[in-house]
Amino acid sequence: MDACCTDKSSALAQLSERQTHTLRVVLVLNAAMFVVEFGAGLLAGSVALLGDSLDMLGDALVYGFSLYAIGLGSVWKARAALAKAAAMGLMGAVVLGQLVFKLIHPQIPVVETMGAIGALALIANGVCFALLWRHCAEDINMRSVWLCSRNDLIANVSVLFAAWAVWMAQSPWPDTLVGALICTVFLRSALAVAREARDELRTGDKVAGTASAPHR
Repeated sequence: MDACCTDKSSALAQLSERQTHTLRVVLVLNAAMFVVEFGAGLLAGSVALLGDSLDMLGDALVYGFSLYAIGLGSVWKARAALAKAAAMGLMGAVVLGQLVFKLIHPQIPVVETMGAIGALALIANGVCFALLWRHCAEDINMRSVWLCSRNDLIANVSVLFAAWAVWMAQSPWPDTLVGALICTVFLRSALAVAREARDELRTGDKVAGTASAPHR
């Protein structure tokens, strides 16, 4: 039995080490792409790029929470997932604000910048998605991180589609609609992560209650 516990502890330590390395890589990629996309979005006048850049910033914060949660118990991981859900919801609200501003002050964005930066973001998030795929079934914390990466790919493709549609129609509306799509996906994912975390916390409370109950 002692050997079994030792082997399990070693396996958990190796798992945490792999997760930490992966999260550090995707954290750096997302933080760098936030700076690039936000600056490009401002210069190009693209609400889709600005929304996607805030998505990158939100993910960088999410990965920071995930790094904090590695090695903790399931209850603390669920609490970290709740914090990530709050961060995702906040970013969705920011994108909504950008949409309102664009509706009040419409302008046609620079499609060349949208296309180039959107393609760069898609490549970066493709790398993140591949790195996180092997960890998505390990625990709730890593699953919520993988959900963020999946949403990033959807947002990146949407930005590229918006660039093409703006070029074809010579209208800012495709850019605005993509901003709305990013906001919707963001908020739905935040809700999904919050629900999983809530269920995990309820399970943890039941286990704790059973353990603390007096034995007869």
